[in-house]
Amino acid sequence: MKGKYQIVRWLSTLLIAAFVLSACGSASTTVPTSTSAPEATTASSGSKVDWSTTKSAADGGGIDALVSAAKKEGELNVITLPRDWCNYGELMDNFTAKYGVKVNSLNPDGGSADEVQAIKDNKDNKGPQAPDVLDIGPAYGPLAKGDNLLAPYKVATWDTIQGTNDPDGYYFVDYSGVMVFEINTDVVKDLPNTFKDLLDAKYKGKVALAGDPRASNQAAQTVYAAAIANGGTLDNIQPGLDFFKQLNVNGNLLPLIADSGPIAKGETPITFQWSWNAYANKDNFKGNPNIEVVYPKDVNWGGYYYQAISAYAPHPAAARLWEEYLYSDEGQLGWVKGYCAPARLADLNARKVISDELKAKLPDPTLLASAIVPKGDQLTAARATVKDQWDKVVGLDIKPSK
Repeated sequence: MKGKYQIVRWLSTLLIAAFVLSACGSASTTVPTSTSAPEATTASSGSKVDWSTTKSAADGGGIDALVSAAKKEGELNVITLPRDWCNYGELMDNFTAKYGVKVNSLNPDGGSADEVQAIKDNKDNKGPQAPDVLDIGPAYGPLAKGDNLLAPYKVATWDTIQGTNDPDGYYFVDYSGVMVFEINTDVVKDLPNTFKDLLDAKYKGKVALAGDPRASNQAAQTVYAAAIANGGTLDNIQPGLDFFKQLNVNGNLLPLIADSGPIAKGETPITFQWSWNAYANKDNFKGNPNIEVVYPKDVNWGGYYYQAISAYAPHPAAARLWEEYLYSDEGQLGWVKGYCAPARLADLNARKVISDELKAKLPDPTLLASAIVPKGDQLTAARATVKDQWDKVVGLDIKPSK
């Protein structure tokens, strides 16, 4: 395998390095004065700060001023955040309880492309359909920045965020994991161990994607992973499209988006998932149905996501406070609780903030360290290829179940 593709290890820039550094006892990067969640204390009132242009809390007078401004706004619009994705449900609830800011969740079952499009569609609309913040696949960060849709911002813990962050803060890594097969073993008894196994006739009508690959980062990266498993390279995703074409021709690929509903009903017995989603489903189903998480043997594929703030955010202070909360120790541990390896993991480990119980929720450090992770430009090119070629090559419209 080693001679066929490039394994990208984020030793200095991506989250995977967090495991390697902590395992070796490496020192963390500079820690801000406070790494706990910002507290609401008395702040100056009547400030004329334009929070839509502030690039840090300090620019607006500090955390206290930010909290005060966010409370006055009273609301925050997030988008495409299912409650069981990285424990976002609890994070949203805790944010509201802590700051008294109501969180409006838009299009929770959408994909990264929907998030970017929502900003475009609501540039002049400060109403309920305009997102304040984004959680997007890595190909969409540079894309949204290039379209002038994002606002630069650096949280107080910026120096401890590991990954391919935009140097000016237009987008920054939030968490990562690896690609797995989530299998309903009440339906599937003979478990597949590789992508190629899925072509077998015994899996007819049993394989599903977790999103529309033309719009979903998770689904598009599944095609990318399939390319590597079938002789492709990080610069040649065509074998992945050909693989899904064959799955479709064989009748194995379902035209349904495999979210928790169809998985629970047995409608989508085998699903390609990020590790955090598979384990969250396993927990939530509580054995009804029984879920087995399989790490495919023919490719170890890693993935991460970006946080970003909309340049047209209707609640600019709340948007910035949300990011401060997510990148506080409390927010980062909330992601770990949801099986997501957070971008500040090296710092958390160095300060012994994560309990052994929570550490057990993360993928094996060795697995993460050896995962194949494309560069940003490769992801952007692959996303464009999947979007342009899926209909022509695969010819199956992947839609939500009714």
